[in-house]
Amino acid sequence: MNSPLSYVHPTSDSAWGTYLSQIDRVVPYLGPLARWAETLRRPKRALIVDVPIELDDGTIAHYEGYRVQHNLSRGPGKGGVRFHPDVTLEEVMALSAWMTIKNAAVNLPYGGAKGGVRVDPRRLSRGELERLTRRYTSEIGLLIGPTQDIPAPDVNTNGQIMAWMMDTYAVNTGHTATGVVTGKPVHLGGSLGRVKATGRGVFVTGREAARRIGLDLQGARVAVQGYGNVGGVAAQLFAAAGARLVAVQDHSGTLHREAGIDATALAAHAQAQGGVAGFPGASPLDDEAFWDTPCDILIPAALEGQIGADRAARLQARLVLEGANGPTVPEGDRVLGERGVLVVPDVICNAGGVTVSYFEWVQDFSSFFWTEDEINARLDKIMVEALARIWDVADLHRIPLRTAAFAVACERILMARQDRGLYP
Repeated sequence: MNSPLSYVHPTSDSAWGTYLSQIDRVVPYLGPLARWAETLRRPKRALIVDVPIELDDGTIAHYEGYRVQHNLSRGPGKGGVRFHPDVTLEEVMALSAWMTIKNAAVNLPYGGAKGGVRVDPRRLSRGELERLTRRYTSEIGLLIGPTQDIPAPDVNTNGQIMAWMMDTYAVNTGHTATGVVTGKPVHLGGSLGRVKATGRGVFVTGREAARRIGLDLQGARVAVQGYGNVGGVAAQLFAAAGARLVAVQDHSGTLHREAGIDATALAAHAQAQGGVAGFPGASPLDDEAFWDTPCDILIPAALEGQIGADRAARLQARLVLEGANGPTVPEGDRVLGERGVLVVPDVICNAGGVTVSYFEWVQDFSSFFWTEDEINARLDKIMVEALARIWDVADLHRIPLRTAAFAVACERILMARQDRGLYP
């Protein structure tokens, strides 16, 4: 297993390589703070753990798990945990780094962290999944805590996983600390509005971006890749605003209907069937043809690395809203910029989830909980103000929104690093 620092100058077009190229692009806008930029290229701490569990048939299986804390200059680590067969250390490093940027871009008092286990959770029984979660939590227990590092749901993890993580931490430490994770069930200290928060943030930033470029949402055509809590929620909110969902893709297949797909009915179907395939209100489409579908707004809300140069050259959207983390690689970014396609980057576009996670963490400390209307109003205000600040920087320097978001975030991170100084 390579060490984290061996990836500082990767040769492949990987997630970590994408992140490093984004840092390189923003350095010229950091002024005197650029002397601290190297700290952004190196994760503070990376933990690799063995996660052995007994399967239901009595055999012992081993899985590899990770927790990476990229930067803690602005506060405790914050970032999700994903269970996926393709999880790698390098991917988790990149995701933790994007969490550092994301938290700073919306001005939350957190650093960036991320975790994962290389496993296909669909192959595990409920009991096996619980044992995996609890063992992984115990293995990373030396890093996490309500004032140290706060995990949350990500790909293939949910409120139940967070409940098991919280309970395991409580058993191991001898006291209940609801703030050790966010994204918990509401009755265990979770926050109202958390499940839909990321998708809502995509809609709010998309609505503001559309207004600024003169794109009327009434009748606007929307295409969504990934139809879970991010893409599905965003699609339903855009539909409620008068937009038309014309194409959808997830792991099960691709659908198209020019007249519009019922976003709410599709969400119910996907929940019941485990994917969008087979939905009677739309026609199946070849997966790669999804990227050629005429639309006004494209929402990639699945996994990273989806839009390279080829797909970027074929896209027919005016506006790309990055619901996923890192869906556009640098070459794709360049092509979209040359074509005049506006990209609202992931570090601001999908920050609704971590923002409401912050609300949950605050509520857990005070044991005083807000209504869903209060949550949504606070979320909308933070997202609108964060995007406005980033847009102003983009206009000032005549740079893309992604570079502007990194400029705003990196300035905040490196000011904290500079003022805290080096010890000893």
